[in-house]
Amino acid sequence: MSAPILVKVIFRAFKDGGDVIALFPEVPFDRHLCNCQSYQHVGQHGGANYSGVMRNTRAATRKEYAELAEELHRIGYALVVKQGDPGRAMEKKRRAELKIISCTGG
Repeated sequence: MSAPILVKVIFRAFKDGGDVIALFPEVPFDRHLCNCQSYQHVGQHGGANYSGVMRNTRAATRKEYAELAEELHRIGYALVVKQGDPGRAMEKKRRAELKIISCTGG
């Protein structure tokens, strides 16, 4: 079994239905800095516009995100749950990660 992937995560619940999304704000999805990696029960990994998701969601409660957090643990994530909107600091981390990706040809 491989080592767990330590990652900062923000759990949000959509205002229009309560579905929970896990945002990995430091992990870029593509070369556009506004898009970070995300995870949901349906669709699983995908890109998310960080600002757009933050505008259209509210902070998920522990009860709301417990099942999704457990699913992420089962597939190998060691989660560092963050609250609020750490925005700029996380964007800097995505920017640095993109430089690493581009240097390796990814």
